Amino acid sequence: MPLACAHADDGAAFADLIERHRRELTVHCYRMLGSLDDADEAVQEALLAAWRGRTGFEGRSSLRTWLYRITTNVCLRFADRRPPRMLSWDVSPARDPGGDLGEPLTDSAFLDPWPEEAGDPAALYGRREAIELAWVAALQHLPPNQRAVLVLRDVLAFSAQETAELLGTSVASANSALQRARSTLATHIPERSQQVERRGVDVGLVDAFVSAFERADVPALVRLLTADVRFTMPPLPAWFEGRDDVARFYAERVFAMRWRQIRLADVNGQPAVLGYSEQDGQLRLGALQVLSLRDGQIAWIASFLEPATLRRLGLPAVYDEPG
Repeated sequence: MPLACAHADDGAAFADLIERHRRELTVHCYRMLGSLDDADEAVQEALLAAWRGRTGFEGRSSLRTWLYRITTNVCLRFADRRPPRMLSWDVSPARDPGGDLGEPLTDSAFLDPWPEEAGDPAALYGRREAIELAWVAALQHLPPNQRAVLVLRDVLAFSAQETAELLGTSVASANSALQRARSTLATHIPERSQQVERRGVDVGLVDAFVSAFERADVPALVRLLTADVRFTMPPLPAWFEGRDDVARFYAERVFAMRWRQIRLADVNGQPAVLGYSEQDGQLRLGALQVLSLRDGQIAWIASFLEPATLRRLGLPAVYDEPG
């Protein structure tokens, strides 16, 4: 890193140096916090802290390592004062698909999805498995310090010494935290990652899901689901478990309106579909469905309904049907 630029009162030069790291730092904050808004806020705070403390950077580590130290410590402060993001089944029991869906939870209880960018996938910033919904959700069960150690070591491949220095602790303490984190994480994640599950899946599975959805063909949808499939829909607290209950919810409530489904690039390293539902004669943004697979079928449909989440995808609010 050119120290002259870092130490000069040249905001543009310094911004150019750190801007190349913004995306990966945001991914890091998302893994740590499970929230898109918190990740953006944490990165902004970290980069501002880097600017203010630029004269303290002596070049004994890389610029990237220095930025990760600042950013990780910002994330730890955020995590200490904000509740962890959870999955629907960590918040409440499954409900009757014909019953009350509950009021949207406004206290930021649920994990956010991570929309990937074309040509700039999260896979560039660590193992791609470490951006999957179940994996990021599992991280939230760890104490913040263990979360940080595990991500720095197992995802970003920092050494034990580097990790200890980043966190201001001893190598022995960092290694102990890592072992505890790995043990806890193993109890919360599936046996196989989505990257492994996808290798053996019929390439037409997601297309079949889209086609059946648009036809409101419940029997065809059911054939794509595991017997113990789960359907979640944050920010609503209601979720459903089992093929029969999910099928009933689709038949009685989802398909009460017409839908147009758009296949997206991956979200959290998983297949994703954006749904436009008919409202007042127009097809409007309605739901982002992220699919988790197991043994060639769909085991979890994470349907995100929060308008702000949908707007982050950068797609039109209204779908114009051709012709």
